[in-house]
Formats: sequence, structure tokens, C-alpha cells
Amino acid sequence: MPIIGIDLGTTNSLAAYFTEDGPVIIPNSFGEHLTPSIVSVGEDGEIYTGKIAAERRLTCPEMTASVFKRSMGTKKEYKLGDKSFLPEELSSFIIKKLKEDAEIFLGEPIEEAVISCPAYFSDAQRRATKTAGELAGLRVERIVSEPTAAAIAYGLHESDGNSKYLIFDLGGGTFDVSILDYADNIMEVRAVAGDNYLGGEDFNEVLIGMFLRTHDISPEGLTLRQAAALYKAAETAKLEFSKSKEVVMQCTLEDETYAMPVSLSEYEKNCELVLARLKVPVVRAMSDASVRLADVNAVVLVGGATKLPLVRNFVGKLFGMLPAQGINPDEAVALGAAIQAAMKERNAYIKELLLTDVCPYTLGTSVSVLRSNGLYQSGSFLPIIERNTVIPASKVERLYTLRDNQTVVDVEILQGENRKARDNIFLGQISISMPPAPAGNEAVDVRYTYDINGILEVEVTTVSTGLMKKIIIEKNPGVVSEDEIKKRFEDLSSLKIHPRDRDEYRYLLEKGERLYQEHTGALRQRIAEALADFDAALDGQDRGAIDEAALVLREFYEVVEAYNE
Repeated sequence: MPIIGIDLGTTNSLAAYFTEDGPVIIPNSFGEHLTPSIVSVGEDGEIYTGKIAAERRLTCPEMTASVFKRSMGTKKEYKLGDKSFLPEELSSFIIKKLKEDAEIFLGEPIEEAVISCPAYFSDAQRRATKTAGELAGLRVERIVSEPTAAAIAYGLHESDGNSKYLIFDLGGGTFDVSILDYADNIMEVRAVAGDNYLGGEDFNEVLIGMFLRTHDISPEGLTLRQAAALYKAAETAKLEFSKSKEVVMQCTLEDETYAMPVSLSEYEKNCELVLARLKVPVVRAMSDASVRLADVNAVVLVGGATKLPLVRNFVGKLFGMLPAQGINPDEAVALGAAIQAAMKERNAYIKELLLTDVCPYTLGTSVSVLRSNGLYQSGSFLPIIERNTVIPASKVERLYTLRDNQTVVDVEILQGENRKARDNIFLGQISISMPPAPAGNEAVDVRYTYDINGILEVEVTTVSTGLMKKIIIEKNPGVVSEDEIKKRFEDLSSLKIHPRDRDEYRYLLEKGERLYQEHTGALRQRIAEALADFDAALDGQDRGAIDEAALVLREFYEVVEAYNE
């Protein structure tokens, strides 16, 4: 029973498995490698994912959710109709779709997966990623960082001698930079940095802003449907820059069509602030790893957004070298995750390789510090595990009581790089009791353990009594208990999921609805008639007639889209 590798992306997700010839991407029900990370709820409560949901984002935006990966590890709720979902629940629908596609393709059940996440994901986000896999009915014992997976996919571990690599991972919604060392079958992550709110979506937003300013349109006045149409127009124009240095962004709002010609150089100038944000993590990662540009043997581009010409130009100028381009950047992470899964299975075809990773953030607690005036000042941040510490790591600090007869110690669990505790992210808290005694006579040992999946466990032990409390960030937003996962799994399993074998038919219907809303006049009427003919074929329940009607409808759509061009 194979373990599959899953790249759970902001914009698209995909799965892969390992064969004796290497890793292979698993096609979805449409025979495609990329499954859009979009979920939609139908009027009857049916759950749609991927390509079908992408069409519904334009026609039913209030019932559709996307870019929810950016909210992983938070309590943000997405209300779709009369249902509400957390980010990990929406992600679980995508993973469940990938799981089903893998089972159909491989012809056997899939029970376990290695899932990737951005290197700069926090503990809460990693836990939420793991939870998403469990809610989809998978066992998830390994979370792999996306840049590390990409490095494995590129076979960088098979290079000769000692080498340093910079992985530039720009996806739809997140950005990571990782510095890796390889020597003697050991691949070591030296440093990571990133921005969990920076990606290809931001380049769409630049075009949308330019379009609105050009036509003096207020974003506040847009309906959800108009905003969705504008997003699609921006995405289309952005991708056209791969083929042309001059594009026209066109969008119909309230039956009026607006157009904006834009050149690549003009677009690049408007993207200067976004591109400047890309430099910050690069500089930080190289500084933490004590690496100079001259030390880097290769720059590897990962993530769909790195296919944009302005991003490739930026990387070329920044590093003064052509990046490695041996693998489709959309697929590198999934392929690497599949190799990681094969390593976990101890597959005989895998070359032995030891991987090390690092903790992306500093983890610590709040303490009071004795000042020169003899008084204690509270609220200082005490780092326990520093950022870019090689993991797994386990470190302990002994903290003493501050007041006479103190019977309780509250240990705040914090994440961040700021000197003051209040400026860091609160992850959770442990309260533990102790015998009353004079100040400084009682102590607690605070141990932080960060494992290879990036999951933080905290132990607090009263030294004199041996009383110990241990949690995995119980109060951490987005982290749920095993009982909660079981309950959510049951709740989500009761939802009606659109059957895979009818994906193509549903997609044709949803695409038709979108085209109908986009057009007017005689063409709109022709679209309505074509949809009515297809509906009639579906009602007849004759598979041969349905397939024939589907072929006719697909060809009709090609004519409509060619007319739009």
C-alpha cells in the first residue's frame, strides 16, 4: 500500500507517488496534474472541489472559498451558504479529492501521506496541515518543508562534493527562502526565512489595482461576482505576459466592458513594492546561514509564481546567475514529497540520504529580568529554541519564583524575534502548582521540544515535587485535540461530496453557467440552448448519449472562447 506525497498549495494542489523509475504525478479526474485549491458548496449542500469549484467562484462567489491556505492555523471561518468551515476543513476536501484520485489511478486504498507545507509555517500552521490530512481520512506522520522537498526532487543530493543551494519558493500565497548544504549524503537546511502572506496572488492584486485606477472604479462598490470576474481577468492577463510583452486586461462589469492595455515594463514598475518584499527573506536567510552570493552553487525556483517573467528577471538580477529549471516549478514539491514518502517506506530504489531541517521561528517564554536598580521588570522575551536551530531539538531552561509563597507559575509559550514578550505571537500557556516557599527557592524546568514535522511540545516540571504538565500548544489557534478531530471527521464525512465519476459533466454545466453570465444577446441565448440540450441528455440517463452531448458542448465552448479572443 503506497504512501503518497501531497503538495497542498494555495492556488493548486497535486499528489505524486514513487515508482522504480522515480516519482510520478497522479492525474485527477480530468487527466490534469493540477487541482485548483478551491471549494464550493452547491445549493443542495453538495461539496465541489478543484476545477468545478473554480468555475463556481465566478458564478457563485458567496458559496466558494479559495486562498484559505493563508489562514491555516487560525480560527478564521469561511461561511459558504448556511455552512461554515475552518481553513483546515476546506483543505481536507482538497486532500480527500487527491486521495480519491490516487486510489482510482493506483487501484488500491491510500491510507497514509507525506504532506508538504511552507518552510516558514509556524507550529499552528503545521498542526493545521496535519489535521487537514487526518480529516481527509489519512494518516500523516510526516510533514515536509516545501523547499526541502523541491531540493530532493531536483536530485541536488546526488551532486558531487560539497554544495550550497538556495531554494526560492514562491507559490500562490506564500514565499520561502531556504539555504541548503549537501555533503556526504547529508542534506542540511542551514536557514529559512519567508513571508506567509506573499505570493502570486499579490501580483494579481497589482493588476487589479492598476485596472481600477485606470477606470476610476472604487473597489468598495464591487459586488462579490464583479470582484471574482476582475480577479479572473487579472489572472489571465498576468499569465499572458509569459507569451507577450504587451497584454490587454479586459473585464465586463454591469454589462459594460472595460479594457486596459499594459506593457510588461509598466507592470514590472507597479510591482516594485511586491518585488522589494521578496528581497527581505533572501537577505535574512543568507545572513542567518552566514552565506554569501559567491558561495551559492545554484538557485532553484519552486512554485507556480516563479514562472512569471518579471519574477525570473528579478531572480536573475538579484543572484547574477540563471536559476535551475529542470523540473516544472508547479510539480517539484509534490515529486519531492513522493520521494520523501518512499524514504519513509525505505524503498529499495532510493539512495540513502539523511535530511536535517531547522526551526523557522524563535520559540521562548516571558520572564522578569533584574535591572541595575535592583527591581525586576516583567515582560522580557527569553528564547529557548532559537530560529534556524537544527531539528529535532529539545532544550530546557530553569526558571525561579519571583514572589514569596508563590504557589503557581504561568508559563507563556511565545513565538517571534522581538525583545519584548508582548510583541511576539502568543501560542499557549501552561499553569503549574508548587509548594509555597521564599522567592527564588522554588523552580520549574521548561522544556521545548520541536520535532521533524515542526510540531512543538512543551513540558513544565516543578523541580521540588516532580509534578509535570505537558501539552502540544493546547490554546494555540487552529490546533485541535484528537477528540475534536474525530468529531469533525464524522461531521465532514456526513456532507455530500460530489461524485468523481460525474466531474466532467458538472464542470461542463458550471462552465456554461459562467459563460452565460459573461455574455449578452444572441450568444447568451445560444449558450442557454446548448446547456438545455445537455441537461436533456443528462435527464435521459443514457451514458452514450450523454458522452456525445458532452463532446458537442465542449466543441461549442471552444467556439465561444475563440470568439472572445
